[in-house]
Amino acid sequence: MEQICSPDETEDSDLDPRIQIELEKLNNATDEINKLEIELDEANTTFRLLLNDSTRRLKLQSKKLGSCIERARPYYEALEVAKQAQLECQRAAVQFQRANEIHQAAKETVALAEQRFISKQHVWQFDNAWQEMLNHATLKVRDAEDQKSESGREHQKRAILFNAAEQKVQQLEQRLRRNIAKSRPYFDEKVVCQGQLAAQKDRVEALQRTVAITKSSYSNSLKELERISEEIHLKRRILKESLSDVEDSELLRGPREPGVGAELNTFDVSEFSIKVEPSSGDGSVWLPQLPVRELSDCGMGDSSIEGVINRDVNRLALLSSYEQELDRCDLRSMGSQSAGPHMNRSWIDVTCGVWAVNQLGIVRLSAREMKDDLEELKLRVRELAVRPVEGCSTSDAHWESELNATVNRLDHMMLMQECSHDLSEMKFTTDDTN
Repeated sequence: MEQICSPDETEDSDLDPRIQIELEKLNNATDEINKLEIELDEANTTFRLLLNDSTRRLKLQSKKLGSCIERARPYYEALEVAKQAQLECQRAAVQFQRANEIHQAAKETVALAEQRFISKQHVWQFDNAWQEMLNHATLKVRDAEDQKSESGREHQKRAILFNAAEQKVQQLEQRLRRNIAKSRPYFDEKVVCQGQLAAQKDRVEALQRTVAITKSSYSNSLKELERISEEIHLKRRILKESLSDVEDSELLRGPREPGVGAELNTFDVSEFSIKVEPSSGDGSVWLPQLPVRELSDCGMGDSSIEGVINRDVNRLALLSSYEQELDRCDLRSMGSQSAGPHMNRSWIDVTCGVWAVNQLGIVRLSAREMKDDLEELKLRVRELAVRPVEGCSTSDAHWESELNATVNRLDHMMLMQECSHDLSEMKFTTDDTN
């Protein structure tokens, strides 16, 4: 029979390779996140240091140069606005140029299509496909023309703003020429500091985006591991259920074992046989020990079929041997009546007593001794009936043998008591006759 591996052994021997892949991703993402966070902390620290240093240098320049800085500040602000207007004007000019090129290409496409159709008009037919193509090309020309017009207007507007900013810069430069020249070191230092801070700010933002992307990858790997774990647990649960179903079916097909408290030995009627040996010369009777399979409570409870059969068999054997002994005693009493009433009386005393049969002979017991023995045997049977079974094979065999022997003795003594009672009645009948 094939050995079925448990779900744990199956999972240990055949680990899902996806788990190793996701674990490697997690480890790499963890290392990357730690490294990027360290770099981000360093970048933030650098930005703060640059900001403090720039503030310190600008304050020194401001103290050194005095009020000329405030007088020249409008010029530099207007110059900054003019530079921004120039950039926007250049951007609008590029958009207008691109829209103009698109418009020219669309017009050329329509003109080329019309020219080719006119040149081969005797061969081609003007159908719906040509009409659809011309309509599409015409729409593109119109869209390009609208975009060109809008870009032209935007470029014109930006150019006007740039011209106005340039004029303002020129006016301020003519009016504040001396202050501008005196405060130039301050504003040059300010431009340098702003450039450094802007570059460091861009680096910080780039690191923040990279950290966010790496953390998202780490989270995705965790979710994938969780999904794989749930899938493995589901497979393991299904495998356990299938294994339990297989074990249940094997138990149903297998032999039925005895329940808790059931006898280990089976009952077979063929094992029982009655063998009554003739009495020996000394008046002893030998009775074989018959196996007792179940507990007979002798009036203390319900007895099993096996106990009833054993009790009846023992009773038949004992009564048979007593009948043979009584026949022999009758012959002996008839032959010895001439010996006198004393001899007859002694035989009646012997035969009317209570006898215990064993392998050594017949032992006479008094009625009180017989009653005490019966009570003691009944108590012993009760103790053995409620004694717990420890589960060991040796203790089970000892308990079974002791229980069988006690029940045999109890049944035997009760049968002897019944026979003694019958003999007593026969004695009184004989006395009345005499």
